[in-house]
Amino acid sequence: MLVDSAWLFEQITNENQEIRIIDCRFDLSNASAGRTLYHEGHIPGAVHFDLEKDLSGEVQLHGGRHPLPSLKSFGAQLECYGISKHHILVMYDDGEYAFAMRMAWMMKYVGHEQVFILNGGFLNWQKQRLPVTKEIPHYPKSVYEICMDASILATYEEVHAVVENKQDAILIDSREHNRFLGVEEKIDKKAGHIPTAINFPFTEGIQNGFFLSANKQAERFPKWEKHQPLIVYCGSGVTATPNYFALKVAGYSNVKVYIGSFSDWISYDENEVATGKAHL
Repeated sequence: MLVDSAWLFEQITNENQEIRIIDCRFDLSNASAGRTLYHEGHIPGAVHFDLEKDLSGEVQLHGGRHPLPSLKSFGAQLECYGISKHHILVMYDDGEYAFAMRMAWMMKYVGHEQVFILNGGFLNWQKQRLPVTKEIPHYPKSVYEICMDASILATYEEVHAVVENKQDAILIDSREHNRFLGVEEKIDKKAGHIPTAINFPFTEGIQNGFFLSANKQAERFPKWEKHQPLIVYCGSGVTATPNYFALKVAGYSNVKVYIGSFSDWISYDENEVATGKAHL
């Protein structure tokens, strides 16, 4: 699922028409920053997908801060950028991986097979003095047939059943430790975590701007059975996705993302919120 800058540069140099590059840069504290950065300079041939405009739907009472967009609108955006099922997709952000992997997870959700992440992101690309352009590419409009894979999406009902011990799955909270503990919370209206969850911050899967290898990712987690049902979440279904891919490359086959995540869970006033340390 990872490609390096040298490989991508070779594809660009050879004008590989099977490649589509997607710039996913975004700043949660400044919603316009990602698109601004894209226009200031991006990898040649890259199109831009914005977290809030393209990768999220309208926020409602329930569903979390970054609910999924309608498949119709998402498919239309793919077609607008000339992306079809046969393309090899390479996503990047600034090396946080959350935004690129949100896009990658969504492509898996709509049934795309060849999905890759640029390891090191745009920052490493720049450090290597590889080409950057302001030119906006234009591709012929495509037709994209969505084949939804619901097996990688956990619903609110599933998570609720896990909390009530009616369903066998492990909940994995991907946020930073203090937010999990309930010590601090700067975004959501309540602090803490979903009851029964355990904490594996997604940032622990990244070192010096690079996503860890499969073996290193496997070392982060307990030795669960490879088919053990696992549900990852975060605050709003964005930073959970690096842990989703970390678990997949580590060999776990039954992994889902709760897209609504903690912000959806606490939108139901009757739901309990746990604080303090969880025990495996």
